[in-house]
Amino acid sequence: MSAAPVPQPAAEHAPPTAPAGGTALLAGPRPVELRLLLTPPPPRHAWRLVLARMGAMCMVELQKLRHDRTELYTRAVQPALWLLIFGETFTRIRAIPTGGIPYLDFLAPGIIAQSAMFIAIFYGIMIIWERDSGVLTKLLVTPTPRAALVTGKAFAAGVKSVIQALVVVVLAALLGVALTWNPLRLLGVAAVVVLGSAFFSCLSMSIAGIVLTRDRLMGIGQAITMPLFFGSNALYPVSVMPGWLQAISKANPLSYEVDALRGLLLGIPAHLGADFAVLVVAAALGVTAASLLLGRLAK
Repeated sequence: MSAAPVPQPAAEHAPPTAPAGGTALLAGPRPVELRLLLTPPPPRHAWRLVLARMGAMCMVELQKLRHDRTELYTRAVQPALWLLIFGETFTRIRAIPTGGIPYLDFLAPGIIAQSAMFIAIFYGIMIIWERDSGVLTKLLVTPTPRAALVTGKAFAAGVKSVIQALVVVVLAALLGVALTWNPLRLLGVAAVVVLGSAFFSCLSMSIAGIVLTRDRLMGIGQAITMPLFFGSNALYPVSVMPGWLQAISKANPLSYEVDALRGLLLGIPAHLGADFAVLVVAAALGVTAASLLLGRLAK
């Protein structure tokens, strides 16, 4: 007579049975991607979120430059002509008093500021194009604050201007301009160029929020760029200007940018503290104005 089979005990750690509905994926250790889908990441602090979105907007703008570098080459032509023709000519005739330094050395920082301004002052055309193509509307409905959107674009203009300034510095060095190569001073030059470009790009975006069309903005941009340039100390010292032009120069942020660049690049006396303060305040006011007027473009 055969013995009855003894039942085997159930395994203590048997794998769980997949329930109906295909939810077996939820059992056991989950992959990282699945955990991110089921559990949201910890929230960022507000200031970190704003900085991250500002950086993202800046990178988006710079990606355009990465795919098309034509703008860098074409924009280098005008400063090269100023240095080669205007600078060399007025250095020879000694018509403008520059405090004992060659006129070409005096002119080079002014041309750096001018070329940066010319890049930034037409930045509003790009934002109007984004409005016309529907990109701006999509950006405005995201949680990104308008100030972060404007600041990202403004500092992207600043980075482009730094690249342009580097071209002018190399050209000036080839022409024999006695520039400093102190790394700390060059970092200061980059900061000055970024702040100045941020202000002028925000000025352009503010005008875009008022005029709303590319044709009007182009006309206004062309109308104000040369007065800003000639009404500053980029080409001649303030002391040789008539009284009314000196008053305009003191209210012109470009004058403070040029003064800071001369002090950093040439080592001549400058009011660096006041220059930086004016540029920071101007950039902050520009971001505020452009942020307030940005909504008009989406209407």
